[in-house]
Amino acid sequence: MPGERTGSGCEDRCEEPGGGLLLPGGKVDPDAVRAAYERAIAEGSEDFLATVRFELQRDLKSRLDKYLVSRVAFMSRSGLQRLIDGGGATVNGRPGKASTKLRGGDVVELVIPPPPSGEITPEEIPLDVLFEDDHLIVLNKRPDIIVHPARSELSGTLINALAWRFRHVSSGELSPVGEEFARPGVVHRLDRNTSGCIVFAKSEEAHWKLGRQFERRTVDKRYLAIVHGHVSDDHRVIDLPLGPHPSKAKGAREKRVVRWDDLGKPSVTICRVRCRYTLGDGRRFTLVELELKTGRTHQIRVHLSYLGHPIVGDDMYGGRALELSDGTLVDTQMLHAALLAIEHPITSEPAVFTAPPREQMRAMIAWLGGSAAREDVHAEGSVPLARFGLG
Repeated sequence: MPGERTGSGCEDRCEEPGGGLLLPGGKVDPDAVRAAYERAIAEGSEDFLATVRFELQRDLKSRLDKYLVSRVAFMSRSGLQRLIDGGGATVNGRPGKASTKLRGGDVVELVIPPPPSGEITPEEIPLDVLFEDDHLIVLNKRPDIIVHPARSELSGTLINALAWRFRHVSSGELSPVGEEFARPGVVHRLDRNTSGCIVFAKSEEAHWKLGRQFERRTVDKRYLAIVHGHVSDDHRVIDLPLGPHPSKAKGAREKRVVRWDDLGKPSVTICRVRCRYTLGDGRRFTLVELELKTGRTHQIRVHLSYLGHPIVGDDMYGGRALELSDGTLVDTQMLHAALLAIEHPITSEPAVFTAPPREQMRAMIAWLGGSAAREDVHAEGSVPLARFGLG
């Protein structure tokens, strides 16, 4: 079957849903795991989890944690026990325990973290904290800051800011999951100039349980955006596959495009119109609410631009800057992660976080409301704007 590996010393059938993560004999290949995460990021998959599957061919009379130590050599037994306790391993589809005795015919599925290494330099950078406990922290991210170190930008990120906060303000630390890529605690991401709700895990258990929610699409993520033109449909499901830009020209590497070939990944956004505006000079704008059903890099930006409605200020995808009547220049993308609804990874209680739009976005909405003819729309399934501090 696809992804099946066998070899001398492999006493079980080893399958890899992602492919290529196992060495002959059934051990997990750390270099392949690292490459899988890097490839997923390059392809724009923000909710990727590397997983492997083992089907035991005979009774091993071995505990689950001891068996997995023989398969994942770059993790300690205590680390694997924490991963198991955090929900990262299942036996026959049910959450496993470190002490679970394995029998012939059992199917073990395991989430594989990147091999941990690396340190983050703490930096005193202001943070807008919406919620924090021992297990997670939720921020209202400001624009013009990246989530984690990448390429030449190794400082000035949210990760650097959080490292400082945990040392000097609150307590705890980011989950070590993802340290290999300088992304400890990172469960999902927001683009540099996208503001709003973002959650980080402070423990391995919280990390994997949150990661499962994002992977299984049980998280409710709502964004607000101001776009050029009038979006005609009050409610629309945008189902367009996204992939890397085909050009090798400078600047194209960061972009994503709609692709119908094998490089296009399924990408679904629900777009709901909230307000349509028409200025006296004929210019038109729409305030839309976006619900993400998948988590691709630049997904909302590319979907809206492809439909002819680029986000105001998003010059990468055709959006233009706008000067308001009071001289305020709107020159960053008007895209804001306004709501994040999850199940708390430890208590299992519903947790809903909302973040009011940043000052520049509120100023533009207020200006449009006072300067343009306005058509309010109450699309089915939308969230009341009052929850975001908007009238």
